[in-house]
Amino acid sequence: MSKFQAITSLFILVFIIIFVSYKITAFSSNHSTSNRYIQLQLLGVNDFHGQLNKYQMFSGTMAGGAEYLAAYLKKYKQENTNTLLVHAGDMVGGSPPISSQFQDEPTIEFLNLLHFDVGTPGNHELDEGVNEMKRLIHGGFNKKTGYFQGANTAYSSANIIDRKSGTPLLPPYVIKQMDGIDIGFIGVVTKETNMYVSPENRKEVEITDEVSAINRTVKLLKEKGIEVIVVLAHDSAKSDKAGANSTGALVEMAPKIDDEVDVIFTGHSHEYANTVAAGKLIVQAYSNGKAFSQVKLEIDPHSKMIVKKQAKIIATSHHHIKPDEETVALLNKYRKRLGSNFNQVIGEMPEEIRRNQDANGESPLAKMIAESEREAMGVDIAFVHQGEMRKSLKKGKITVEDLYTNVPMGHNVSKLILTGDQIKLALEQQWTKAHENRLQTVGLTYDWEAKAPIGSRVVVLKDKKGQEIQPSNEYEVAVSNYLASGGDNFTAFEQGRLVESGPQVVTALIRHIQQKYPSHSLKE
Repeated sequence: MSKFQAITSLFILVFIIIFVSYKITAFSSNHSTSNRYIQLQLLGVNDFHGQLNKYQMFSGTMAGGAEYLAAYLKKYKQENTNTLLVHAGDMVGGSPPISSQFQDEPTIEFLNLLHFDVGTPGNHELDEGVNEMKRLIHGGFNKKTGYFQGANTAYSSANIIDRKSGTPLLPPYVIKQMDGIDIGFIGVVTKETNMYVSPENRKEVEITDEVSAINRTVKLLKEKGIEVIVVLAHDSAKSDKAGANSTGALVEMAPKIDDEVDVIFTGHSHEYANTVAAGKLIVQAYSNGKAFSQVKLEIDPHSKMIVKKQAKIIATSHHHIKPDEETVALLNKYRKRLGSNFNQVIGEMPEEIRRNQDANGESPLAKMIAESEREAMGVDIAFVHQGEMRKSLKKGKITVEDLYTNVPMGHNVSKLILTGDQIKLALEQQWTKAHENRLQTVGLTYDWEAKAPIGSRVVVLKDKKGQEIQPSNEYEVAVSNYLASGGDNFTAFEQGRLVESGPQVVTALIRHIQQKYPSHSLKE
C-alpha cells in the first residue's frame, strides 16, 4: 500500500467513525427529545350525586352507573401510571336511595374503592350541615348508620371559612407528587352556596369570593416552589365541542385568576366544557357519572413547568367496556341492605310528568308536588322551588325508588302563616339582577309585568276563588322546610310563622299518586 493510499484509507476510516458517531448522537438526541417531557394524566369527575345504580341514554347509547365509570377510570389509569383521580364536588347530595338511605356513605366507599386522590366539596356536600360533611370526609358517628371511616380522598377548599377561627374549614390546598413533579390543587365552591344551602346547615361557615381565595392560595403554593397548579372549582362553565362559545362563572372569572393556574376542573352546571380562557384549560364532564374529564399534561422535568396541556370529555358508554367487578360487589351489598320496599309500585302515570318549565315558567311536576303538599297540610296555597325535583316522572308504573330518586332532597313540608304582603314579596323574589328563579304555586294566580322594575313586577294577585290577596290578611301556606328557612334566597318565607311540621315532601307525593293514579295491578 502506498503512502497516499494509506492516508486515504485512514481518512475514510475517520470519516466513517465520525459519521456513525454523529448518527448515533443524532438518534439519541431525537429519542431524548421525544421522551424528555413527563406525561401526567388527571382524570376528573363532577356532580356525581350518588348516582351509583342509575343509567341514562346519552348521545344514543346507555351511559353512567358506578360500575361503568369505575371500569373506565381504571382502564385509563392503567394506561398511564402517572395518573391522579380528582373531583370537583357534589359527589353526594340529591342521591337515589342506594346512597341517600345510608347517609351517602356508599358513594364515599365507591370513591375510596377507586382511590380518588383529591376532591373539593360542592354545595350539596353541605345539604345536611357542616358536621355531616366533615363526618363523611374525616369519619365519625351517625345515629342512623353508626360509625363510618370517612374518605381516603384529600379534600381542599380555600373559600369555605370557619366563622369561629376565620380560617379555611378544610386545607386550602393539597400537594401531590408524580414522577418528581409537585402539583398543587386548590378547591373552591360557588359563592352561591350561601343561597342554595339552608341557613341552619351553613351557620358555622362563610363562603367567600372564589377568585380572592384562589389567588391568595396560589401565592402560598408559589412560595413553596410549585409550578403546576390545578383548581377544582364547583362553579359553572360551558362550551361547545370545539371549545368555542364558552360561558359560565368560571369563564368570566378566568382573566381575574392568577396566571399561574394552569387547569380548572369545574362543575355545578352539569354542562360540557373543554375550552381555554385567559390561558387556563377549563373542563367539565356533564353530571351523574355519564362522562369524565381526561386532562393530559406534558411537563419539563428541569423547569417543572407545563409545556403542553389538552383535554377530552369521555362518555362512559356501556357498549365499549365491561362493568367493574369490585364496584358490582359494592352495589350488590347495598342493594341487599336496601331491601325490597323501594321496589313497591305505588301508582301508574298515564303520561310523562315533565320537570322542565314551559314557556310560561310552569313545571307540571312541580305543580303536582305543590298540590300534594297542599293536600298534606290541609291548606289552600302551596309553593315549590324548581330544585326540589331532579328528574321528570316517567309514564307507566311508578315505584317508591322512582320518587325518592326524582325528589331526593329529604325536605319536610311546613305549614306557615303568611300575610298577603309576605306572599307578594316571595313572588317578587323570583327575579333578581343575576337570574330568574320561578316558584311553582297552587291555590293562587298572579299577573306580572316583565319590564317592570325588579321588586315591583307582580300586579294582580288572587286566591283560588278569584278574590284578591289582601296585604294585611293572613293565609295558611304549605312550603318545604328548605323554603321556610329562606332557601334559594326566598327570605320572605322566613318572615312567616311556622304552625306545623308535616311529612317529607316525597311522602306527600307518594300519597297523592296513590290516590290519584293507582296502578291497575293495585286495583285488581
